[in-house]
Amino acid sequence: MKVFVTGVTGFLGRALVAALRGRGDEVVGLSRGGGDWVQGDPMVAGPWQAQIAGCEAIVHLAGEPLAGKRWSEAQKKLIRESRVDGTAQVVKAINDAPRESRPRVLVTASGADFYPADESDRPYSEDAPAGTSFLAEVCTAWEGAARTAEPLGVRVVPLRIGVVLGRGEGAMAKLATAFKLFVGGPVGSGRQWFSWVHVDDVVGATLQAIDRPALRSALNVVSPGAVRQRDFAAAVGRALHRPSWLPVPGAALRVAIGELAHYLLAGRRVVPAALEDAGYRFQHVEIDQAVALST
Repeated sequence: MKVFVTGVTGFLGRALVAALRGRGDEVVGLSRGGGDWVQGDPMVAGPWQAQIAGCEAIVHLAGEPLAGKRWSEAQKKLIRESRVDGTAQVVKAINDAPRESRPRVLVTASGADFYPADESDRPYSEDAPAGTSFLAEVCTAWEGAARTAEPLGVRVVPLRIGVVLGRGEGAMAKLATAFKLFVGGPVGSGRQWFSWVHVDDVVGATLQAIDRPALRSALNVVSPGAVRQRDFAAAVGRALHRPSWLPVPGAALRVAIGELAHYLLAGRRVVPAALEDAGYRFQHVEIDQAVALST
């Protein structure tokens, strides 16, 4: 299979490319830096779009990092446009491709922040309504842009991805630093749900979405082993042999990182109902095992 991947040099992109090549697929990757990949910006129309013709699947992972910079209004605009406008350019490329050369499936990243924040035990499966936060609105618009490919005969599968754990990059690269300095601990009350997933299962779910024609709607890409934030902090402390009792006050976090703090202090118990119904077997369900593999 020939697969077009955006965000190919990112944390998820590199892991996905390795898995695709490992099973014999051909990967056409899009990168702003070019190099071994097609050079182009997914937000901007360009020659890169012609490379989509002849690919059987697209995996769209590109987007401005959420934690890369403090959230000014300009940064929030970039976060939204990098996802929504970038997806619109991918769909335009599909539309411009000859009908017989169009991909059969578009798998696009989205986020578990699609759902409302909630400290209760209520599980959020894929049929739950969207929240009203900034990121919930972004995810809704992101998925909506992807679904404009459906009238073109393309199967669309948004992946509502939780906090990704994995060695070297992702959430753990930032979180582990505080623990190594003996100042790690639960964020805010510690009661908020922490819906996580290991990078291996993000890749596994993406391959499932590519391969299974019956999958035609959003998938919650989160471990079935969601935990409270305080339990996640305790697991990181155990893995690094560091204390994990020192709480990070919400007020201090807001001062340090601004509006992004809201999403660390809030949470929701997201469950992977559709993936489990489709028979997907998660590789990493226990938080201690996943954290140990990520540190």
